[in-house]
Amino acid sequence: MMQEDREAAFPEDGGRPETQSQAAYRLIEEMIVTLRIAPGSLISEKSLSGLLGIGRTPVREALQRLAFEGTVKILPRAGAMVSEIDTADQFKLIEVRREIERILAGRAARLANARHRARFRHLAAEFDRAGAGNDEKVFIAADREFNALIAATAQNPYAAQAIGPIEAQTRRFWFLHFERFGDLPRVCDLHAKVARAVAANDEAAARRGSDDLLDYVEWYTKRTLEALG
Repeated sequence: MMQEDREAAFPEDGGRPETQSQAAYRLIEEMIVTLRIAPGSLISEKSLSGLLGIGRTPVREALQRLAFEGTVKILPRAGAMVSEIDTADQFKLIEVRREIERILAGRAARLANARHRARFRHLAAEFDRAGAGNDEKVFIAADREFNALIAATAQNPYAAQAIGPIEAQTRRFWFLHFERFGDLPRVCDLHAKVARAVAANDEAAARRGSDDLLDYVEWYTKRTLEALG
């Protein structure tokens, strides 16, 4: 997600509400990540506009952002195709994601104000609820806000812009194989620890928590690829 979209997802007091373009991006991306729209599927502005009840121009803008992230490929005069998930590149993505997320988590913990800290505490509770109930929908919503809030709180537009496409691809891989290899309570616990560290303005703990989360992502990826042969 581009920096302005992350900021809009968690605006400062009196900030801008979500635009139609941002709403279209959020809804389409969620359908792709959770495989309601499968890799290789052809999608069109017209069909998505009708499905979402959002105009074609915002849908077009959302597809352009998804193309920037590598989630879809724009096909001239034919709409767009959902990109296949490149399993071979997962460890390269994780390597870069680890370093950027460590920066973002540390900066967010250092810079979080009272309002941010309250929101991170709320998100930690949401992750606890998702883990206890093994509730994928609660996790998806909390994870989306968590990512946006970390990026906005960290106040580093370069890191925020760089992490969007990487998170998108690793998230798709995780959901693709989640039912066979995933451990939602574990994922929720790791996210909650980062959220609580940021809420406590504990930069060192936030960085450690980010590393622990990426350790799990790396382990999960290795286990999944080994199982798939």
